[in-house]
Amino acid sequence: MSESLYHVSANPHVRDHGSTQKIMLDVIIALLPATIFGIYIFGVPAAKTIVISVVTCVAAEYIYQKLMKQPITIQDLSAALTGLLLALNLPSEVPFWMPILGGFFAIIVVKQLFGGLGQNFMNPALGARCFLMISFAARMTTFTYDGVTTATPMASLKAGEAVDVLKLFEGFIPGTIGETSALLLIIGGIYLVARKVISPIIPCVYVATVAVFVAIFGGHGLDLSFIASHLFGGGLMLGAIFMATDYVTSPITDKGKVIYGIILGILTGVFRLFGPMSEGVSYSIIIANILVPLIEKVTVPVPFGITKKGGKSNE
Repeated sequence: MSESLYHVSANPHVRDHGSTQKIMLDVIIALLPATIFGIYIFGVPAAKTIVISVVTCVAAEYIYQKLMKQPITIQDLSAALTGLLLALNLPSEVPFWMPILGGFFAIIVVKQLFGGLGQNFMNPALGARCFLMISFAARMTTFTYDGVTTATPMASLKAGEAVDVLKLFEGFIPGTIGETSALLLIIGGIYLVARKVISPIIPCVYVATVAVFVAIFGGHGLDLSFIASHLFGGGLMLGAIFMATDYVTSPITDKGKVIYGIILGILTGVFRLFGPMSEGVSYSIIIANILVPLIEKVTVPVPFGITKKGGKSNE
């Protein structure tokens, strides 16, 4: 008789070889093209900001868990990914203390104080970006490209100026380190979908909703150049593909993902077209993150054998 102990549980039994570390590694790999390109066009300052942000997030998680006598989880790469995403959402020439402050805020305040990985109610990197944006707006909206401090294409677009759509798509424009190249971000997204790390529903519905909203309310009708400028400019692709799809802060059902994507698109359109800012992706995702429990409540199906009131079914 075998003395092996088996874990017995109710069905269904799902077999999957995935792990948190593998998922985080896949996302990091998907971000590498945009990251390398960001370093290429923004130079050493971008590389320095990325390194500081990643090291800070990993160190913050290690120190907190050590002090709280919790298991050390930095090997799952979630803190490293948070640091990378935070850096990609920052201008390249921010002072060194900003990614440090943002990293500690992301890991300690947004993630660990709410219970760690899987318990945070918003994306940690975006939470930190919005914190820095509110606290240091001038530094967070100053962009240098090719040695010249200049406005981003989204700011130019909001001012009524024309922008070069091809440059937007390729990425040879001012902006945050990781948001400029829509092409490389889309390639990363295709990789994640192919690896079945993310579902294409949220990014596709999100982007499509922004396109429809801009066509209706943008004042340019079906001007494809104007619509494409909104789709490829700013942080839309980075947010839609890599942050709106965060497992913890997005819906689990397909219907919920569609509703979530539509909310994201409408909020982004409202912020961009009617708000004082030229961008709005970060705030849109955070607001939608907060609405996820409500979306789940109305879209998650009732378990078989249970009535909607919570009682036993007679069937």
